[in-house]
Amino acid sequence: MKRADFDNLISSEGLVLIDFYAAWCGACGAIDDALDRVVLSMGDVVTLVRIDTTTPTSFELVRRYNVVALPTLMLFSRGRVLWRECGLITFERLSGIVRRFHSANVY
Repeated sequence: MKRADFDNLISSEGLVLIDFYAAWCGACGAIDDALDRVVLSMGDVVTLVRIDTTTPTSFELVRRYNVVALPTLMLFSRGRVLWRECGLITFERLSGIVRRFHSANVY
């Protein structure tokens, strides 16, 4: 994803969940179900964008956000990082985080 496209996306007023992943990463595949469930149940509240860290177009974003562990999840709104976490995460925890930021109207 080009930097300008990414910046436009995370600058929106809604919540944008970024998943930095790699195909070879076992933990990344293990959270796919949680991510899919969040999109299905909360798609009107949050937009999910998956960034494959192994593609040359993602290298700048990986450096910019200091992604050193996979998966790395980041929640943005209006260009600000609201939340960040690395590693395995459950649907319950992830949906709770999205609900918390949505109900707090921080975006």
